[in-house]
Amino acid sequence: MTLPHRIAVRRAQCASWAPAARPALSGTSAGFTLVEILVALAVLAVLASFAWRATSALVDGEARLASEAKRWQSVDALFARIEGDAAAAIPRPVRVPGGREAAWIGTIDANGQSGFAFTRAGSEAEGPAALPARIAWRLAGSVVEVAYWPHLDRDAGATPARYAVLDGVARMAVRYADDDGAWSDRWAPQDGRMLPRAIAVALTLADGNRVERVMVLR
Repeated sequence: MTLPHRIAVRRAQCASWAPAARPALSGTSAGFTLVEILVALAVLAVLASFAWRATSALVDGEARLASEAKRWQSVDALFARIEGDAAAAIPRPVRVPGGREAAWIGTIDANGQSGFAFTRAGSEAEGPAALPARIAWRLAGSVVEVAYWPHLDRDAGATPARYAVLDGVARMAVRYADDDGAWSDRWAPQDGRMLPRAIAVALTLADGNRVERVMVLR
């Protein structure tokens, strides 16, 4: 074998032992860059903020609706209680220091707020032995309250027990209808036993809403 031939063989053997050439890297990377990750996090933060605001608004809305429903239930309960008391009114005047008080009296105080007092028959809920009671309804400040006297005929210095029924009321106006259907904002009949034929109780709430209920007594 000649020298040139041996050199050619050796070169061929070296070429067979050389490692295979690596493929060229493409221009794109399989992972995410730091900038891409930060942008994604920012987008997620914005979406989370929108979701939180929507959820908060929904919860606040439900709370307001629940509060409104509770308030109107309280107003309805007040009217139901007044109507139940008024329906049990009886024509029984009471003796007070210095004279007699009509079975039903309706007045307006110095602040222009209506109030009324009357004699009510014994409540069935109190049992068959329940006695008639003298009660009164009025607006004290922003609270509608009911008062109960311990006895129908009272001595000087007798004070009623007062109970708050509804808060958040700005005005209370009451009208009274006589047997001829005429309405008045006061009730002071000459006949102390005479009761109104109907009453209309109007409440103006602190937020400006006005509610009126007409109640037929007889």
